[in-house]
Amino acid sequence: MSENPIQISEYLDYLFAYGTFWVYLIIFAACFIENIFPPFPGDSFIVAAGGLVALGRLDLVVTFFTVVAGGVASVMVLYMLGKRYGREYFIRKDFKYFSAEDIVRMERQFARYGTLIIIFSRFVVGLRAALAIVAGIGRYQAARMLVFTVISYFLFAGLLIYIAIKLVENLDTVTYYFKTYNTIVWPVVIALVGWLVIYKIVTTRKRK
Repeated sequence: MSENPIQISEYLDYLFAYGTFWVYLIIFAACFIENIFPPFPGDSFIVAAGGLVALGRLDLVVTFFTVVAGGVASVMVLYMLGKRYGREYFIRKDFKYFSAEDIVRMERQFARYGTLIIIFSRFVVGLRAALAIVAGIGRYQAARMLVFTVISYFLFAGLLIYIAIKLVENLDTVTYYFKTYNTIVWPVVIALVGWLVIYKIVTTRKRK
């Protein structure tokens, strides 16, 4: 998705004619959809919403909790899907490159580092949705998942909205750096995932 915060702000501007409720609803939906269908530009919606808050068109508190609610809801949906269907499926299938042994190892890692992984998951572009599913497959405790996901969204959404509010007069500059960030991070994430896949294939073949 190529939309930047300025374009999204213009889209949202059309909805004000129908009332702010619809603007908040779109922001909620965007933050929900982002995790279900990455790379939907949910972050751009957050920045655009922050800009509208700075202009006095949206309420800060309502906007913030709308963003958090939308994002947390989608993360928990993915987590529950992973927990409900993922573990038994992969244990039963015991795939060559994602074995039952890998599941057990992953559970141990989440038991040790789950708190940090979930809190900083929101800052990991490209892997947010995958981490939620993996947490479910690894049977990470649901209450902890919810609490630390909320904390993660509080930190990340708060940061983006704060930046947008402070720099609304220079939104072109914010947009430029935002697009540059995405341009750099996505290739890095893809390269990292590719390396992990190759590493997994090589190590599995060696064990065989």
